Amino acid sequence: MKEAEKNERKAKREAEERELKLIRELMKGYGNDREALFGPGGLMKKLTKALVEEALAGEMTHHLGYGKGEAPAEGVENPRNGRSRKRLKMEDGELEVAVPRDRAGEFEPQLIKKHQRRFEGFDERVIAMYAGGMTVREIRRFLEEQYGVEVSPDLISAVTDSVQSEVEEWRTRPLERSYALVIFDALYVKIRDEGVVKSKAVYLALGTRMDGRKEVLGLWIGASEGAKFWLRVMNELRGRGLEDVLIAVVDGLKGFPETIRAAYPQTSVQTCIVHLVRFSLSFCNYQDRRLVAGELKNVYRAVNAEEAQQRLESFRESPLGKKYPMIAQSWQKHWEEVIPFFSYPSGVRKMIYTTNAIESLHMQVRKVIKNRGHFPSYEAATKLIYLALEAITKRWKKPAWNWKETALQLALMYGERFTRLKTERPI
Repeated sequence: MKEAEKNERKAKREAEERELKLIRELMKGYGNDREALFGPGGLMKKLTKALVEEALAGEMTHHLGYGKGEAPAEGVENPRNGRSRKRLKMEDGELEVAVPRDRAGEFEPQLIKKHQRRFEGFDERVIAMYAGGMTVREIRRFLEEQYGVEVSPDLISAVTDSVQSEVEEWRTRPLERSYALVIFDALYVKIRDEGVVKSKAVYLALGTRMDGRKEVLGLWIGASEGAKFWLRVMNELRGRGLEDVLIAVVDGLKGFPETIRAAYPQTSVQTCIVHLVRFSLSFCNYQDRRLVAGELKNVYRAVNAEEAQQRLESFRESPLGKKYPMIAQSWQKHWEEVIPFFSYPSGVRKMIYTTNAIESLHMQVRKVIKNRGHFPSYEAATKLIYLALEAITKRWKKPAWNWKETALQLALMYGERFTRLKTERPI
């Protein structure tokens, strides 16, 4: 075994020496001329062009099943059909490459997709694949199968680890001083901790800025969801410059409203109505669920808090209410966090009656991480979830639906709190 390892190290060393020799041969005549090495027509651009075209030729061979200059396999009626020129934008200028074609027009390269106009380097492509949920092993296999390139797991890990500094910068960035709405919730992932795989809570805060655009304020990982950890989150948000939140929406976690008010005394805390309804329906048998849901809809669609209280009392005294007394009890228990809902006009109610916005975010994150049984560490989980969030939030370019009308209603309700810090950022 030791002899085999020794031979493997020797072969690796010899391969590296051959590569260095080849690089030195290529660099002959260039010296230390930076322009000749890295300029528009320099060695680096020529090498990139050659590598890209070679990889595309390899993809075409894989697609057709036979190499260039070889006879097509029996029954194959889709020969090569020349090449087309394509200009790609890179960080340091443009790159023109020749993309092979097949007669049937079925070839769709993976390295440079159809209609792609920007070419990312190796690091960016590896990070993009990692952000899409591929493991290091899957990335390595993909590169080897598609391009015949053998990349060590250590190199791929080094590339993905380079994201960590970006993660820390994002997690500590200054926030706006005031947000119209912040939804707080947690999802669970499995992480190896002290040699044991455990379920951990990933805390997320989804804010709506004063211009109506959404923003993920932060990402935290704890042992489990609890009001004590959320207090730590609130203090961190204050430390990053967040001074005021008009409305906070939560899912009914015990002690959470008090935690928010400890950090933000003026904030209106709203319990998610949809969570309350779901919790209520969990007590019912299947036949009664539709009827109970209709009764509860009458409660949260009331014009004001007084009417809602009367309808809740009517439900409590009804046959269904007596059959399931715990439903009215649960609503009454959270009533202080339910009644703010009734003081808002319909436009604002649509924004705060549910935490669906952050649950949708959770669902998209789960799509990325679903192929992983567990994460090897907190850092690995944080890194991948951050990359997933970055990819998701890039698509958030428009304000919330009907935001102009909603903003007007908030301005009338909150006055200077809504307008005073609308565009200011912490120094």
